[in-house]
Order: sequence, then structure tokens, then C-alpha cells
Amino acid sequence: MNEWWPYFVEFVTSDRVLSLIRAIFLVVLGLVVAKLTSIMLTRFTNKHLDTHQSMLIRRGSYYLLLGIFVVSAMKELGFNLSVLLGAAGILTVAIGFASQTSASNLISGLFLVVERPFTIGDVVRVGSTVGEILSIDLLSIKLRTFDNLYVRIPNESIIKSELTNLTRFPIRRIDLQLGVSYKETLSVVREILFDVADKNPLCLEEPKSLFIFKGFGESSLDIQFSIWVKRENFLELRNSISEEIKTAFDSNNIEIPFPHRTLYTGSATEAFPINIQDSQSAQSSK
Repeated sequence: MNEWWPYFVEFVTSDRVLSLIRAIFLVVLGLVVAKLTSIMLTRFTNKHLDTHQSMLIRRGSYYLLLGIFVVSAMKELGFNLSVLLGAAGILTVAIGFASQTSASNLISGLFLVVERPFTIGDVVRVGSTVGEILSIDLLSIKLRTFDNLYVRIPNESIIKSELTNLTRFPIRRIDLQLGVSYKETLSVVREILFDVADKNPLCLEEPKSLFIFKGFGESSLDIQFSIWVKRENFLELRNSISEEIKTAFDSNNIEIPFPHRTLYTGSATEAFPINIQDSQSAQSSK
């Protein structure tokens, strides 16, 4: 042991090993400082900013501080930072030409941060995709659809297409498209519909329900009945109100017609009678 111990001490105390130990210490210290700073910023920004902005500030501060400590560690190991910066600049230009789509998504992500059309937890519709926002990153957003699918949408696609935020406001309107027979009286139908809405506890009294006569259809009098509801009760009311309207129409003998055709020979003549016979009756008549 006495033979190799001096060599071990000399190796440990050499400048190269000491530089390596200091570099490792700087990296570990950088991880700790970046993590603590990120936690402190999260607590502060959550009170004043939304989830999206808080996440961006937290990540940006984390990687910035960690990068400073990593650069210091590399300098401690003897790396020439001017050469590294030059190589990094050339690499950045090359990556920029090779990843124009990513750069476009990054810039679009910055526009979304400024515009703030949605936050995490909102339900949005982008094209034919409807889902809840799980995360908002600089390159894309992640959605979870109602059938539990994971969807990633690039930020560039969001900027270029129409986006609908279904949960931005606390209340929503349900537009029911209805049709009743021509023999029905619209004032009676209107009274029945408003009575159904008044009895449903999920329908809001303000704004008031809306009855709109849309026109004379081919087989029905076309009506739009609009009711307001809190956004968290939207699906429940949409299902329940349809069943209640059907029940009320049946109770009051209000006919909901299906498409049909009637043949006339003139404006003052009766409709052609149509008799349906089975095959045996047709053969016996012959």
C-alpha cells in the first residue's frame, strides 16, 4: 500500500483531476440551482400568469441557468469557448436551414403565447379534431380527444387554421333544429317548448330561450329552439332536453313529420288514392 499511495495522492491532487472535480461540482450545482429557481418561479408566476406562460418561464429559466453552469464547467476543463461559440454559430445556421418547419412552429408558438387563445384544460376544436388541451409547447400542443386519443398538432397548423375554444366562456347555447307538421299551430308549439325549458333545472333563465321560425320545409314547419346552459352541463342538457321535448310533443299530439310525397293532378283536385295489395290478392283479381 505504501508503494502506490504516493502515486494515488499525486494523481488526485493533479490539476487535471481537480479541474474535473470542479467541473462535476459546477454541473451538479447548476442542476440544483436551476431546479430551485424553477420551483420558486412556478409559485410566483402561478399567481399572476396563466399555466402556459408559467410553464414557458419555468422551462426557460431552468435551461438558461443550467446552460451557464455547463459553460462554466467546460471552461474549467480547459475548453476554448471562442471556438465552441463559433462552432455553435455554424451549427445553428445549418440546423436553421435544415429545420425550417421547426422554426416556423417555434415562431407560431411565440405568437400563441402573446395571443393566448386557450390555456391548459380548455376544450378546443381544430379542423375536425376536438379535445382537451394537455400541454402547450413551443413547437406543438397536445390534445386528448373525448374517445381518449392523444393528438399532437403543430403550432403552425393552429396559426393557419380556424380554432374554436368551446370552454372559453362560462355559458353556451344549444340550438335545437325541430320540425312539426303543417297542421300544427306555431303558437301552441312555442308555448310547449318554453314550458319544457322552464321545467328543466339546467336551462338558464338569463339569457332567455329563443324560438325562431326558420321557414316552410318540404314536409314540416322548420323551427330553431335555442337554450342557454352552463358549459359544464352542456352534454347533459343536450341529451335530456331532446327527450323531454319528444315526450311533451307526444302528450300534446304534436306531430313530428318524416319526409313524404303527395301526388296531385291539379290545385283543386284530391290526392291520388294509393292501395297496397299483396301478391296473392293481385293474382286473384286477375
